[in-house]
Amino acid sequence: MIPLAITPGDPGGIGPDLCIQAAIDGELEGVVIADPEIIKRRSEILGLPVSIMDADHYNPERTQGIIYVDPIAAADPANQPGISDPINAGYCLQSIEHVLHGIQAKRFRALVTGPLNKATIRDGGFSSFTGHTEFLRDFYGLSEVVMMLASTDCRVALVTTHLPLAEVPSAITQERIETVTGIVIKAFSDVFQMPHPRIHVLGLNPHAGEDGHLGREEIEIIRPALESLRTRHPNVHIEGPVPADTAFTPDMRAQADCHIAMYHDQGLPVVKYQGFGDSVNITLGLPIVRTSVDHGTALNLAGKGLASTGGLVAAIREANRLTTPIA
Repeated sequence: MIPLAITPGDPGGIGPDLCIQAAIDGELEGVVIADPEIIKRRSEILGLPVSIMDADHYNPERTQGIIYVDPIAAADPANQPGISDPINAGYCLQSIEHVLHGIQAKRFRALVTGPLNKATIRDGGFSSFTGHTEFLRDFYGLSEVVMMLASTDCRVALVTTHLPLAEVPSAITQERIETVTGIVIKAFSDVFQMPHPRIHVLGLNPHAGEDGHLGREEIEIIRPALESLRTRHPNVHIEGPVPADTAFTPDMRAQADCHIAMYHDQGLPVVKYQGFGDSVNITLGLPIVRTSVDHGTALNLAGKGLASTGGLVAAIREANRLTTPIA
């Protein structure tokens, strides 16, 4: 089977550590897109010897203690752990683009990404960079994609992502809610093999606006969007607007296959509280499968052997599951 492709992310962060430890544990399924010197140096710092082999020799039956690398040259392969250096910003983005071109050429079947430092990428000369999700959207020339975080029993997709809180209300429109929910519905049908998902859409205001007493976005924007969606997707259960403070109780979680939150910190803290380090970031609406860890670069842990591989392994397993044909 065509291998997964894994980008470790910021060479100064924990991404290289995770790849090395996962390889030691026999859980690094796929090819790593990186400068081999970065992997070699980090392996020595960690005291975890791994065999670095060329990706052309990838053998899915022989992975323990081995990192198969498709090489990309870093500007500074001596990047020390704990230092997020803007000099390697271009290298990080080039690694992602290398995978995307590789998927187009059928060399890889999905992208699994390690953590990047957004500020470092911008400081490195890429001032418009706001995250993996938006970078992938722009690479494919798409108007919208959707960020979704998934834990063992909770999935949360976002109407808005990396925006200052003050800009969120104006960014929430009926059209955007319909577009995001439509992408979620299509992804659940095409990728997750769930043609009739149960979707709970959160309100924006406390108590979902209390019939206009705490804000009118639910009445003027969210409800009309959901009515339109129900008409267009009669076989999909769409609930909402649901008050955010009760949307994630155990009973409510059991009734939903996916929650759609209005903004980043409305929904993601719940997923991360429940399963931080083991949750998976999935980009919906792309022509490829892309999964990612749910955490950042953790510069304070890099090179110390303290980072947990749970998130990376979960992202690898989910990418593998979503791209493996059902027997």
